[in-house]
This record gives sequence, structure tokens and C-alpha cells, in this order.
Amino acid sequence: MTAQRPAPAQLEGRYIRISPLTRDDLPALFEAIGRPEVFAGGYGGGPAGLRATAEEFAAWAETAYMWNTSDVLAVRLKGGEHDGRLVGTSTLGEYDLPNEAAHIGWTAWDPRVWGTAVNPEAKLLMLGHAFDSGIGRVKIQADARNERSRKAILRLGATFEGTLRRDRPRADGSWRDTAVYSVIIDDWPEVKAGLEARLDVFAGAPVALASR
Repeated sequence: MTAQRPAPAQLEGRYIRISPLTRDDLPALFEAIGRPEVFAGGYGGGPAGLRATAEEFAAWAETAYMWNTSDVLAVRLKGGEHDGRLVGTSTLGEYDLPNEAAHIGWTAWDPRVWGTAVNPEAKLLMLGHAFDSGIGRVKIQADARNERSRKAILRLGATFEGTLRRDRPRADGSWRDTAVYSVIIDDWPEVKAGLEARLDVFAGAPVALASR
């Protein structure tokens, strides 16, 4: 199968729905992820990248998100009291179609859904969408200092490939080392089964948001 850019995502799982992020979604996205603990892990360039207001966040998003060259996604809860609530974003992009490669990244979740079905199901849906489009290798990466994200990536079933030293500047001007992982098409049956098994543990119960 010749790799092609995946069609705009309209993906639905047991616990979440994924659709293209629009600029109209940015106030709700700021409400979900505009928090110090999200940026502390390296999102947006790290703690110094956190914007104080929804307006500042929207201005930042104009250049931070690759609206035209990648698929920037909105992730919403499905079912239960918070059905339809936007709880985060991820991106499928950096397409290198001749080499059948793509990158899943720029991911941030409302801290209230950390440890729930949201991240594993988002990766299940996005990886499946990529591989169904002929992509053969999907890169996933994190700031090398972000142990929480690195452990989460390994739990997905991704393989650690190495560390890119002094890869890119953080928002505070320091330089980030980037830990690089991948899932390739050969891994997909095992990775898919592992993610589905993780989701089974939640027994179909809708994700509930604790009060802040």
C-alpha cells in the first residue's frame, strides 16, 4: 500500500471522540490544558511557555500548531456526565510519505484525565488511522527530562530509539534533549492488542472529571 496523508480524522472509540481542532475550540482547550502542571512536563516549550489568558493562548496557538501541514486534533469525552467535553489535543503530522513515516506528538491532556482511558485510546485510534493510510513508522517523542511522559510512551508499547542531544530550545532559552520512540507496522498487532487490553480494564465506564 502506498502511504498517503490520512483523511481528516473523525475517530470514535469507547471512551473518546477525535475530530480536527478548530480555532473556535481554543478557549475550551485553554480551559483544559492551560495549567502549570501540563507545561511543567515540556509542553509548549516548558513552564515558561504557559500563557496566562485564553487570548494569549489563542495567539500562541496560531504558530505553535501546524494547522496547514499536519492534522491537529481535538479529543472529547464520550458518554457520561461530561459527554462532549474537550479534554486535550494531539497531532498527527510531520508526514514523510515517500518513507512512510509520520509523528504523533504535541499532546496535552487536562490533568483530570491523566491515568484514565483517554491517552491509550487516543493512541490506539491515531496509530490505527496512520497505519490504515499506509504509514509504516510513527515517531513519538518527549523531553528527556519528562519521566512521566516517557513512562507513558513505553506503556503504549513504543520502542525507545535513543536521545537527540541539544535538539531544540525550550521556552526559557535552555536546550532540550529529546527522547525518541517509535511504533512500526510490524509492531502494530502486539501494540494494538496491548492497548485494547488496557482499555478493557475500564469496563466501558465513561471517563469522569474530578472537580479542580
